[in-house]
Amino acid sequence: MITRLVVFGGTGDLAGRYLLPGLAALRAAGYVDDDFELVCVDLKEWDDSRFEAWALDQLDRHAAGIPIEARRALVATARYRRSDIRNAVEVAALVAGAGPVVVYLALAPNLFPVAIRTLHAAKMPAGSRIVLEKPFGEDLATAQNLNRLLVDLLPERAVFRVDHFLAMTTVQNLLGSRLANRVLESIWNSAHISRIEIVWDETLTLEDRAGYYDSVGALKDMVQNHLLQLMCLVAMEPPISLSERDLRDRKVDVLRTVRPLSEADIPHRTRRGRYRAGTIGTREVPSYIDEQGVDPERDVETFAEIELSLDNWRWSGTTFVLRTGKALAEDRKEVAVHFRPVPSLPFGRDGAARPNVLRFGLDPECLTLALTAAGTSADTLEPLTMTAPIAPPELPAYGTLLLNVLLGDPALSIRADEAEQAWRVVAPVLAGWARDLAPLEDYAAGSGGPGDIDRDR
Repeated sequence: MITRLVVFGGTGDLAGRYLLPGLAALRAAGYVDDDFELVCVDLKEWDDSRFEAWALDQLDRHAAGIPIEARRALVATARYRRSDIRNAVEVAALVAGAGPVVVYLALAPNLFPVAIRTLHAAKMPAGSRIVLEKPFGEDLATAQNLNRLLVDLLPERAVFRVDHFLAMTTVQNLLGSRLANRVLESIWNSAHISRIEIVWDETLTLEDRAGYYDSVGALKDMVQNHLLQLMCLVAMEPPISLSERDLRDRKVDVLRTVRPLSEADIPHRTRRGRYRAGTIGTREVPSYIDEQGVDPERDVETFAEIELSLDNWRWSGTTFVLRTGKALAEDRKEVAVHFRPVPSLPFGRDGAARPNVLRFGLDPECLTLALTAAGTSADTLEPLTMTAPIAPPELPAYGTLLLNVLLGDPALSIRADEAEQAWRVVAPVLAGWARDLAPLEDYAAGSGGPGDIDRDR
């Protein structure tokens, strides 16, 4: 296991909200100790004392459930260095050492190319690894360019294009529920499933992330990576094993079978919106374009929905709906599998049965199955819902992600061809939206989204 980690962007939102808590969880679980070296790098004129105060505050806010001893021990062994990722001499000094190092680019995606070139000039030690956050590139062309740059830097197995959704407990249970249960796998196809919804709806707004979010929007921030990754796990053929090659091969197969959206599809199978002022609970929310750091001329969407079809034997005839939105009325974060209705019912006029729905709750993590059961009389039916909470994992998602990186297991990271295939899926949508083939609709903060979407849930 590599015991040196250098985080560029080490005082940003990602580092404070996710990376430090993930590392603290590793410390509490005994995966890292005093020999672990953490160096956080940024442009702020800070010293170690200023960084320590900031880091402890972030851990108090975002990792209060982790023992305070582990939090303090992590920060006590961490160091802060001011440096510019463009400066090869400074970067070389940061990554130099007798052994390999993990370099984590917690930076804006537009800085990835220069960061990779700088690391190449700095000559990373043998056996080192690099971690890149999503989105990987800004479109297909930039993703392909990044992959070409990375080939010259490190072997593919040492490149971690991370997506923390893949480390979530419920996401792992998608595979377990499918592949370990004959009752599900035997009906896991279009003959029995009409629609699968992969949804990440949030009541949250920008939460001080305008600098990043306003440059990408909902489609690139969530759909192109997180939600497509979930679709791959839901739709892929059973892999021979859960090894990196077998698992990632099957995910790439899914992306390759996505039917490209045509220009005629864009107005009918995609939707985008942007929230205006409204009320979420008791909180007054300003319009997106009035948020600090937002450029209204960019026409960035805060709501995105696309409907996809897969051209393969298993899923021909099933619709996959990928949807995300900010400033909505409620949090809804789940994979909802909608089964087709039964062909006939031997019940009276009160015998209507809603189709079964299997829900994998992502936050909170749970498993729910909506069935129909007999009512109070012989010819009536009533809905029956069974919910099973999922035991909390030993590590948070970012803890698992970081542990895999340190151990050198890339199974939960994204391979080069997979990243490019994901961009191919959304490329027609980006092109169509750039031409206004689907209008940018307004929706009130605290509503259900454009047109107050109310799907059959």
